[in-house]
Amino acid sequence: MLGQLKRFCRFGALALVAGALLPSTAFSEEPQWRHGTALIGDVKYPEGFAHFDYVNPQAPKGGRVRMSATGTFDNMNYVIRRGTPPVGIGLIYDTLTTFSQDEVSVEYGLLAESLQYPEDFGWVKFRLRDGIKWHDGTPITPEDVVWSFEQWVKHNPQYTYYYRNVSKAEVSGEREVTFTFDQTGNRELPQIIGQLTVLPKHWWTGIDAKGNPRDIASGTLEPPLGSGPYKVGTVDNGRSIAYERVDDYWGKNLNVNVGRNNFDEIRFEYYRDEVVELEAFKADQFDWRYEATAKNWVTAYKVPAVENGNIVLEKFPQDSRGRGLMVAFIPNTRREKLADVRVRKALNYALNFQEMNHTIFFDLYDRIDSYFFGTDLASRGLPEGLELEILESVRSEVPESVFTTPYTNPVSGDARQERNNLRTALQLLKEAGYEQKGRQLVNAETGEPFTLEFLMNGNRFERVGLRYQESLKKIGIDLQLRIVDSSQYINRVRSRDFDLLYTGWAQSLSPGNEQRNYWGSAAASVEASQNYAGINDPAIDKLINRIILSKDREELVASTRALDRVLLSHHFVVPGWTSIYTRVAHWDRFSHPEELPTYDIGFPDVWWYDEAKAAAVEARK
Repeated sequence: MLGQLKRFCRFGALALVAGALLPSTAFSEEPQWRHGTALIGDVKYPEGFAHFDYVNPQAPKGGRVRMSATGTFDNMNYVIRRGTPPVGIGLIYDTLTTFSQDEVSVEYGLLAESLQYPEDFGWVKFRLRDGIKWHDGTPITPEDVVWSFEQWVKHNPQYTYYYRNVSKAEVSGEREVTFTFDQTGNRELPQIIGQLTVLPKHWWTGIDAKGNPRDIASGTLEPPLGSGPYKVGTVDNGRSIAYERVDDYWGKNLNVNVGRNNFDEIRFEYYRDEVVELEAFKADQFDWRYEATAKNWVTAYKVPAVENGNIVLEKFPQDSRGRGLMVAFIPNTRREKLADVRVRKALNYALNFQEMNHTIFFDLYDRIDSYFFGTDLASRGLPEGLELEILESVRSEVPESVFTTPYTNPVSGDARQERNNLRTALQLLKEAGYEQKGRQLVNAETGEPFTLEFLMNGNRFERVGLRYQESLKKIGIDLQLRIVDSSQYINRVRSRDFDLLYTGWAQSLSPGNEQRNYWGSAAASVEASQNYAGINDPAIDKLINRIILSKDREELVASTRALDRVLLSHHFVVPGWTSIYTRVAHWDRFSHPEELPTYDIGFPDVWWYDEAKAAAVEARK
């Protein structure tokens, strides 16, 4: 499920999905009210707990943290899918529930003090807390919740799809809201609704300072009203944005918020050039940098600020513990030439990962071989037991290799292996109707050269693109590198205007409804979905539904492994690479609890500004 992605709801505009129709479920027996809900087992924290174990309840409040973002922003309304919202806009809003960072797929009440649902998960009811309010002092009401749901579904295609199983949202009491579903047995739906970002109806349906009516269907640069721990502060449109801590935030003493939201200001500075961004960090223009480039990690931080301790380099394993990952070159199968599985498979044989890992990645990465890489959900060996039983139900609809051949990536450890892989790639392309004329690969019937455009968001991946370009050139494919800014990139990906891109999907340890958004047939035609490849396959749809309706952990694991195996067999992607560590460079002005959350670095959420450290940094400059 998408519980782990709540972090990105706070620090970015997360797109999801919804809408549908459903039979009503009887409200005969009154289910118990719950302070929290877990997809796996029970919640860790009892009702009335004081605070999460991974926070420092005495953490000092104050100070500022400066972070960076790439590109620009041009819209403060992240409900709609037009324009680019600023990083961090989710900080100003609250949701019905909030996730725990040391549990898997567990949520506790935030705006809602409790929730209830029946054993068949046919509906969910939330009871709002007394005294919750917007930043202007107006109470948050059940009507706000229902209106918010309706706006997300109406104006955001991903939420339209994500909430597709919700047939009705209605005010059902003075502080209660009920959502009815069109199916039973979908254990994740109560948590999905809990993730709803609640918006202020009175503000969005009111007028702005100039007397003009606001329109939630349109973009705006007017700072929106929120209810969360932060509000929009100073803004330099397109260049920087700051979020200021709200002193009278209604939920600051709530147990799920104790020890959190410690910075007085969280600021994001935007950079269009990543080289400039790196140099700005080393020049103390911002404080915290996630380092995604192996070369930079090894070579770019040999500077006095690192040597004297002002800049700290750290590697954190937390992020990889609670998620699987697939990042990859993704061919757009909506393109005729990439609809052929043999072509996609050939593209994998042409990639020389071992050479790249050694020469430009400093041997820091492992090759990904599963859509759930790094978890027990990844398929292994040949299917057996319940997984085999599940696959037998779709046997006539999936490649036979699913049952006979475990998936492996090609290995190019030396020149001989590389030549063999390129010969295999050429044979696959020949079978797909292509031939070599001179040094060029062409369509055997039309003579059209085989060209591909690799769409990139900025120049960070240019070195990789050039290596792949050289490898593909050896078999006659002309790979053209297309570097665009973030706005163009987002628009082109949304409109599916690409041949090849490099991105991916993070997975929780409890996959669920989001799988429809990633690989479901209906999502293939949804512009803003994360079905980048254009997957449209009935067997995959059936396996996704099996995951969503799994009755226990055993069935969930078996169903997920079956889905993983089928996705791999179709070669929808050319798998990339990853590390179990998140690499961070930061100025030594901050402290954190002795034990960080199990599944998250927790920055800046549970960290705080350390005045003594900050003073020491200044003294060493």
